[in-house]
Amino acid sequence: MTVLSGGVFLVALALQLGASNLVVGLLAAIPPLGNLLQIPAIFLVEKIRNRRLIAVVSAAISRTMWLGIATIPFFVPSRLGLTVLLIVLLARSLIVPFTSVAWNSWMRDLIPPDSLGSFFARRMRLSVGTGMILSLGAGFFIDRWKGLFPNLGLQGYSILFFLASLAGLLGVYFISGTPEPRMPEVERSKFFATLVEPFRDQNFRNLIHFSGAWSFAANLAAPFFTVYMLRRLGFGVSFVIVLTVLSQLTHIIFLRIWGIFTDRFNNKSVLTVSGGLYMLAVLGWTFTTLPEKYFFTVPLLVILHILMGMSISGVNLASGNIGFKLAPPGSATAYLATRNMINSLCSAIGPILGGFTADFFAQRQLSLAVSWSAPGREVSLNTLSLRHWDFFFVSAFIIGLYAIHRLTSIVEEGDIDEKELLLQVFSELGRDVKSLSSIGGMRYMTQFVSAPARYMELMVKERNRSKGKNEINE
Repeated sequence: MTVLSGGVFLVALALQLGASNLVVGLLAAIPPLGNLLQIPAIFLVEKIRNRRLIAVVSAAISRTMWLGIATIPFFVPSRLGLTVLLIVLLARSLIVPFTSVAWNSWMRDLIPPDSLGSFFARRMRLSVGTGMILSLGAGFFIDRWKGLFPNLGLQGYSILFFLASLAGLLGVYFISGTPEPRMPEVERSKFFATLVEPFRDQNFRNLIHFSGAWSFAANLAAPFFTVYMLRRLGFGVSFVIVLTVLSQLTHIIFLRIWGIFTDRFNNKSVLTVSGGLYMLAVLGWTFTTLPEKYFFTVPLLVILHILMGMSISGVNLASGNIGFKLAPPGSATAYLATRNMINSLCSAIGPILGGFTADFFAQRQLSLAVSWSAPGREVSLNTLSLRHWDFFFVSAFIIGLYAIHRLTSIVEEGDIDEKELLLQVFSELGRDVKSLSSIGGMRYMTQFVSAPARYMELMVKERNRSKGKNEINE
């Protein structure tokens, strides 16, 4: 459902309907703005105390609404298509918070705390793996559809959104069969006192500070990556989908590794390492033009998508787990919903600010060049060129570094030095690379991952040496 109704396909549909930069920002801001309704959602969960019922009913209603978008090319005049798209997305976003609040609290009580990392890593691997295959198929379908029916491009997206709705309703069926533990009885004096409780918890308040700053930084840049590649760099939808799938593939590879380390050590260390890598990738987007496309643009985009897939898997997994871990049993609903509301507000401000100021920065440029002068010859090399979206990438990088700095104030058991964690990550990855080496050609395809870790290579060699000695002894 998420693949077919969001990401590249939603942005591409909006652009075909004539969306401006501001509208693209609103598309990214509407879902998190809707999450502000988590306050009444908390009240409903605490009142009814049947999280499965709330999750199933609200999910069924919200996922049926994708059919409204699917009908836009057939029943809505072209001049109103974009307006209807925004209205349906807004209406859906008002219902989704009831699903997420009930589901988050439900999962917090259902899954053992010492298995959160590995469980959600496996769950995310399955969903990302399915999405990777599905997005490739959907991308090729859109290109093929446009080739066969050049005047009916919007109808191709309608088919995708119709299938998204069916997939979402199938998900509701599986949710309805998931067991729900009884909610712990916790004495509460007033409802609003419940909402204030997370802010009185110093450690959880520090987590909220980090989450808010991170959400703003990430959403200041990420929603416009697709627009940047389609408009600024001039690539087609198929190429963007291929890069997205490459990022998802890296995402899958690293989910197991991050899941192991969140359980073995702690989420804060994983967030520090993976968050830093992600912000370096965001900064790297500024070098994809100097000041226009050049010979290294495509290779750099490939590297950046690999790095983003590798890092965002750790960020998503650890940021979700640390919220589950620091929320007290019986109070998970209020704690997690409060954090999600702050995240949603910051996530909405980022793309809206980007959309409002995009045209302003489109007329500005900052360049740094290195020049060499000699008799009869002068050479100038652009080392940095900031224009339009580049300013957002740099700003997101700076704010992201501040967010990572805020992690130092969070207390979580199992602290580990970040350098040691990096070495262990690459060592763990080395074992995956070695296990794939028995498949013809796969060893060469995966060597790029192990290249940065000479330490890892030494460990693998030493392990092989020890293994050989053990076999001889046996």
